[in-house]
Amino acid sequence: MSILTKKKMELLCPAGTLQGLKTAVDFGADAVYIAGNEFGMRTAAAMNDDELKAGIDYAHSKGVKVHITCNTIPHNDEIKRMPAFLEKLNSFGADAIIASDLGSMRLVQKYAPKAQLHISVQSGTVNSETAKAFYELGAKRIVLARELTLDEVAQIRYETPKELELELFAHGAMCVSFSARCLLSDYMTGRDANRGACAQACRWHYSLVEEKRPGQYYDISEADGGTYILNANDLKMAEHLDKFNEIGIDSIKIEGRAKSEYYIAVVTNAYRGALDSLYSGDMDWKAPLWVTEELEKISHRPYSTGFYFGRPNGEQTFESAGYLRDYAVAATVEGYEDGCIVAVLKNKFLRGCMLDCLEPGAEPFLVSTDELFDGDNNPIESAPSPMMKIKIPFSRPVKSGAVLRMKC
Repeated sequence: MSILTKKKMELLCPAGTLQGLKTAVDFGADAVYIAGNEFGMRTAAAMNDDELKAGIDYAHSKGVKVHITCNTIPHNDEIKRMPAFLEKLNSFGADAIIASDLGSMRLVQKYAPKAQLHISVQSGTVNSETAKAFYELGAKRIVLARELTLDEVAQIRYETPKELELELFAHGAMCVSFSARCLLSDYMTGRDANRGACAQACRWHYSLVEEKRPGQYYDISEADGGTYILNANDLKMAEHLDKFNEIGIDSIKIEGRAKSEYYIAVVTNAYRGALDSLYSGDMDWKAPLWVTEELEKISHRPYSTGFYFGRPNGEQTFESAGYLRDYAVAATVEGYEDGCIVAVLKNKFLRGCMLDCLEPGAEPFLVSTDELFDGDNNPIESAPSPMMKIKIPFSRPVKSGAVLRMKC
């Protein structure tokens, strides 16, 4: 079947701050998911009520939907506070609320009736019977578990009502535990991952101790440096979006509410470009080369395709829990005047440096700094002071919000 006969998939992007939401919207998201101060799975990526309202208003002004995560597993004293929170979300105009707990789902339907009910990946949905049960309980969409193959996803799609939307993760960090339901952090630090406070203990460096030799630690590796035996690689499915489309997936999701605005900009722009390319009508679709190159320009662990093509084998990085970082932000663009890009400096660079420009809705391009001026139009040899205004002659206007990058 031609991909042109298929419904276009939604690009759902993360944001942990109001500026992050604006970045996702400006760089091409169809929908954004965020959280308030309670009930979200990332306590470090939460917005207050004023920010939630402002974020929803901004997104709606651009035709973008906003989903609110209420997908922790709340204890009894916590869930008593949920009705008031849901009523606020309802009044703010949230388009959807993501829940994983049956009690939370009932409260969403009662106290936020204007919003769609979406079932979180935390629910661990891996079969069509569970999906249909959630649908019968009023769910509009289910975020399927990451532990499914594409064949299994296709079977679920075939066996569930077409009115039930299916959402899949396409990019970002993977959890070592099933559908992120993990007790390791709580056991080791007292921070409950199922209530949004994960310490990411799976990323730590582990050694072996023999019970009769307490205090003697042995690295679990054949080389120096120990091992990170629980450290899962990151997911990247940009090259395989056609397979999601063929199955009939409604929305692809980018992980990363705790990530930087730069990360949000790059990944949103890349997947926007990939989706636009997919629906351009090319029957022999391949992800544009610039898309795959872009995804190497953010901090990430080694990439994998997760469970989608079968049970993972060797999808963990044992040597380090650190990120690969090849690019740094040099400056952010404020505008264009008198033939010059006007930008605010983020990291020092020298005149003559070749910068890589990430502009909303465009393939990245290079910007030469053979000429460089300060905010008062004085020629300078370097841009040394963070937050200083700089000007770079360029042949055409560059959109406000674009990012100028340099290779590390």
